[in-house]
Amino acid sequence: MKLNKNIFGWIMYDFANSSYTTIIVTVIYSVYFKNIVVNQGELGTALWGRAISISMLMVAISAPIFGAVADYSRAKKKFLFYFCYLTVIFTGLLYFVQAGNVFTGMLFFIIANFGFNNGNVFYNALLPDVAPRNEIGRISGLGWAVGYIGGLLSLFLILPLVHNDWVRLVFPTIAAFFGIFAIPTFILLQEVKKSSKRTNYFKVAYKRIKNSVKNISNFKELIKFIVSYLIYNDGIIIVISFAAIYGATRFGMDEKELITYFIIANVSSIFGALIFGYILDKIGAKKTISITLIVWIMVIIAAFLSRDLKEFYYVGILAGIAIGSSQSSSRTMMVLLTPNDKMAEFFGFYSVTGRIASILGPLVYGEIARITGDQRWAILSVLIFFVTGFILLQFVDEKRGSKIAQNW
Repeated sequence: MKLNKNIFGWIMYDFANSSYTTIIVTVIYSVYFKNIVVNQGELGTALWGRAISISMLMVAISAPIFGAVADYSRAKKKFLFYFCYLTVIFTGLLYFVQAGNVFTGMLFFIIANFGFNNGNVFYNALLPDVAPRNEIGRISGLGWAVGYIGGLLSLFLILPLVHNDWVRLVFPTIAAFFGIFAIPTFILLQEVKKSSKRTNYFKVAYKRIKNSVKNISNFKELIKFIVSYLIYNDGIIIVISFAAIYGATRFGMDEKELITYFIIANVSSIFGALIFGYILDKIGAKKTISITLIVWIMVIIAAFLSRDLKEFYYVGILAGIAIGSSQSSSRTMMVLLTPNDKMAEFFGFYSVTGRIASILGPLVYGEIARITGDQRWAILSVLIFFVTGFILLQFVDEKRGSKIAQNW
């Protein structure tokens, strides 16, 4: 694999945007929102789950439209730019959210998360523009690994700010990190351009989505995979969204302990994404995802049974390996089962299925925590998503689906 400027530009977006996922969604803002902004026990957990779900509902409605428009207009990079800096702006605005500002705290996060997830539709769809099919797994894995390095650096960057009087400075700092390090993507990455006439893109988008629904029977293996992904990705979203809240609530971890915990998890994520990227190219995406889902099942059981903080640290290492590898492998599987000229459009549907599922998962987790007052029972519910997703994945014929996509 030769690391040219196109690949480097694509990978740098992973480096930049991982700061948002790591700091805002997982480590700092989730706990800040629950304990400072709401400060009413598990009600904060439930409201955080609702904020996640609302943003995912917005993405589910808009992603297929934007995906089809991007495919027809050949403007994937342009749409990525818009959503990137929408996220940057509203992440910075979180600085103004203080104790009691529950509505504002939810609103700004919902808009930022909406932009972040819509941006990923276009970022994922740009992968075939930079990678040949036989190297997609390796480059996707490298992207995730570099992304976790970005997340790791952002954790070190905010470490001096995790103080009660300064914690709000974390949010504009991460906004700046995301916005600055995304610049190489928009300078270096060259989108493959094809001729297209000026037209009413939203009208075309509607027609293409309608045709996609009508003709999707041609991609039965893709449908099977998306259904599987819909289920197990919900489990991943729950872990990303509530891991810090779980640690802070169950083991009394403060901000510095949480940062240390996720530094360790990010290091293991780097190795997970890299190692499983190579494994995927050797044994295929389906087997690789299956292995990662088994690891996820072990993570959830271990988190439920953990008796002290030391045991929970081991869970974090294992979860880090699972998260980097499962997300990278899933993205690769989607690419392999999708025709080149429908990447953005089908990644819109891929995003929709994941986001529709993500509407339910955070709500379920938050409400179980609120009703029972014990997050151990909420974390156990995640097991259902990983086990069901694993079973459904076994019905996907990867080779057949890839051949259909290449010959389309």
